Amino acid sequence: MEYEYQEKLEKLADVILEWNEKINVTAIRDRAEFMEKNVEDSLEILKLPEFADAKRILDLGTGGGFPGLPLAVACPDKEFFLLDSVAKKLKVVASAADELGLENVDVLNMRAEDLAKWPAYRESFDIVVSRAVANMSTLSEYCLPFVKVGGYFVAYKTASAAEEIAEAGKAVKLLGGGEQRIVPAGPEESGHIFVVIRKIGPCPGKYPRKAGLPSKQPLK
Repeated sequence: MEYEYQEKLEKLADVILEWNEKINVTAIRDRAEFMEKNVEDSLEILKLPEFADAKRILDLGTGGGFPGLPLAVACPDKEFFLLDSVAKKLKVVASAADELGLENVDVLNMRAEDLAKWPAYRESFDIVVSRAVANMSTLSEYCLPFVKVGGYFVAYKTASAAEEIAEAGKAVKLLGGGEQRIVPAGPEESGHIFVVIRKIGPCPGKYPRKAGLPSKQPLK
């Protein structure tokens, strides 16, 4: 798919894949596959009306910068915060943002469980997105504390995650979220979906629990 900012997306691919020769940023090394599975997949969220209205966005567990970097290229009018606990990957993300001249990107090297306790970030984002590979209940505990009431948490998932999504229902409500809405993402054959959750009430202060617990003992 071609975009009006295609040249910048191509440069993003060049930068990340060049870094990938030195640091393991992504398992995808083929350029065409990289554009399809990292770049184009990241940009599918542009079709959601909830995203169109958002101004302040957190990409939690950004890894090598996805979906945050492609979205920052596509939406220079929005402010993106890219959070990850792995410093070496964030070094690549920061370098890529600098090379592309992305002035709307801030890189945060912390664990979500710790950053969520900071008043400047807690319940301050219009949308929190995540492509991180984690159980939906765990992801909700990481992400919902950052979403402002009335904002949204959007998880990039696949249709095969139906069971874990259903099992996360109680945790989502406990964390201030509403119903989980499933929206197809990308070509039907991809099986990709978005799980869209509106924040309808404040998240209790005790969440997220201390580092490590959300992944070891998901809320049920």
